[in-house]
Amino acid sequence: MQAKNDKYEAILKCALKFCFDREDPVRAIRNMRNFNEGYDAFGIEDEEIKVLRDRILDEFGLEVDELADLGSVLFKTGKYELGTLAIMMLKKNRPRLTAHVRDQVKYWLDELVENWAHADFLAIKILPVLFELGLVDLEVWKQWRDSESKWTRRASFVTFVWLRKAEKAENILEFIKPCLNENDRNAQMGLSWLITDLWHKSSEQVEEYLLEHKKDINPYILKAVSDKMPHAKAKAFRPKIVKNRNNQNRNNQNRQHKARQPRKQSYRSRNSD
Repeated sequence: MQAKNDKYEAILKCALKFCFDREDPVRAIRNMRNFNEGYDAFGIEDEEIKVLRDRILDEFGLEVDELADLGSVLFKTGKYELGTLAIMMLKKNRPRLTAHVRDQVKYWLDELVENWAHADFLAIKILPVLFELGLVDLEVWKQWRDSESKWTRRASFVTFVWLRKAEKAENILEFIKPCLNENDRNAQMGLSWLITDLWHKSSEQVEEYLLEHKKDINPYILKAVSDKMPHAKAKAFRPKIVKNRNNQNRNNQNRQHKARQPRKQSYRSRNSD
């Protein structure tokens, strides 16, 4: 174990030196606008991180389980590029993912991931492979769906968009039913993305589902999904604007009262003869 820790420490030292030598504070500040939750970064482009990835993989000869453990070390730094590096190294070894990798990635999302970009990167490039390799199924995936972490929940939704062998629409719709009133905006965006994707593939089925559960769905999610529909269809899923009758009556009374007011008249004084 100590030998592995020493290896991870050496890799971290190498990665930090690489990043400090190439840091660009101006780019980091410019990118900050895309991350409301915070953004601690060197300002390095992804193409440069790929160079670092290849260097580490060639020099240290890591097993896939070691990559998952190293990823936790990298994510704990809080640096955006090092989190990206952790995901990139796993991406290079997707056919060899294991149960240990699955558990470590869930730990990343539950405890270490701090932004939507890393959550989506995992959901697009890593998590679908867990389904393809039989390391998870819908029953296991409920633990991800019900996580206290908004990033794990978001990733659990977005993953379904990227499965090579798509899950049946009815199974996904049943799966997300407990989440329709999701109140975190980041998780809402992931869920909206999923429902919109399902609508493109099975529009009638999704529209029936939305109408059936319209009262249970968070208004933001319903609006985000309906915004992608033709206006004629979207109207069915948008809340009707109901005027407050008391205010309307009060406004009518005020208008009537104003109508009865006599006009102000001005008088000129007559000049005496």
